[in-house]
Amino acid sequence: MGKKKVAILVGGGPAPGLNGVISSVTLESIQRGYEVVGIYNGFKWISSADFDPKVHTITLDRKVVNGIHFKGGSILGTARDSLIKNGKIDTEKVNNVKKAMEIMDIGYLVTTGGDDTAFSASIISKEIKNFYVAHVPKTIDNDLPLPGEMPTFGFQTARELGTDLLKNLLEDARTTGRWYFVVAMGRSAGHLALGMGIAAGATLTIIPEQFGHGKTTLKSVCDIIEGSMLKRKLQGMDWGIGVIAEGVAYKFGDFEQLEKVLGRPIPKDPHGHPRLAEVPLGDLLKREIENRYAEREQKITIVTKDIGYELRCADPIPFDIEYTRELGYGAMDFLLGDDYNADFKEAGAMISLVEGNLNPIPFHQIMDPDSGKKTIRLVNTYSYNYKVARAFMTLLEPKELNSPDQLSKLSSIAKMDENTFKKHFSNLPRI
Repeated sequence: MGKKKVAILVGGGPAPGLNGVISSVTLESIQRGYEVVGIYNGFKWISSADFDPKVHTITLDRKVVNGIHFKGGSILGTARDSLIKNGKIDTEKVNNVKKAMEIMDIGYLVTTGGDDTAFSASIISKEIKNFYVAHVPKTIDNDLPLPGEMPTFGFQTARELGTDLLKNLLEDARTTGRWYFVVAMGRSAGHLALGMGIAAGATLTIIPEQFGHGKTTLKSVCDIIEGSMLKRKLQGMDWGIGVIAEGVAYKFGDFEQLEKVLGRPIPKDPHGHPRLAEVPLGDLLKREIENRYAEREQKITIVTKDIGYELRCADPIPFDIEYTRELGYGAMDFLLGDDYNADFKEAGAMISLVEGNLNPIPFHQIMDPDSGKKTIRLVNTYSYNYKVARAFMTLLEPKELNSPDQLSKLSSIAKMDENTFKKHFSNLPRI
């Protein structure tokens, strides 16, 4: 290949550290003698017939990227557009990308984003000959199966900021004598919720992985929360914070009960499946718990809060600054260096680090060739990390129902007789 240009684009949702990748890719490319083109808004414009290099790209140089690694967001913007349409490769969009790359004389592409961006990058690596692609994965959910248990970039910053927010809410709960139900981002896995919860000292944290591969019910989740609240009161604290990963909603199977509590139908997709993304999880849990307390003529103040969007464009902490600089440098080392052969480069790879060393992973080894989806890294609820996290939660344990002294105290607080209390929590899940 001749001395073609390097291009970089950002797809999917934002994550702290994106500018660090852009900066390091630019600086190392220039160091090796290559021009760099920044493509705005992911694949949105470059896959369109309306693509105009003068409008939709920017020449990246040392001056443009100077100091951006300290900043959140992305100087190139981002978009969720992909090269897939109705589950199939959109050949028109692919051809538009080919044409744009040829016009701009680009021979190397770095993408950073999630599943859809990675899949689009792998398509480009297959469809354009003598064209090298590297993908830098990102998500604050930390649910990508990176080798060596490395976190995804942006996660540590999101966790730190989320922890600070929880600390403030915890102090507010203490001061005002109320409960907060905080719903954290994490549709497929509970890493962010658990990470924030254990660091901030949340009263309890509920994540999808605690229910295994099966479904759960609104009653079961509320039993866990209510049990925690009652036990917390027995300890002399009628306040606290429950952190719940948004993915818990995808574990619900009792849709009629959900609609009853919500007071409205749950929208369904064209296939008749409930759109659980439209279920306001925090409000749902709040209403059910409030109803339980009202039936016992007890008062409780619950405030719901979603945490997620506040974290995505935060300025990265030093961990993510250093990490993204290494990943961006690694992408260029893979594409422009001599350590990997042309066939490997042309097949394309996802960039990762193992024990401080560059570890490119071929696209075909980490994603399904048809769907483009990667294996999800779930929280291991049998790990020592989870064991410690659980140990510091306030949870009503099933065994406490068989302790006469504890049962008497808890049922008194709940204004129930002992048999009613025991029956009420008879199917309490152990998370």
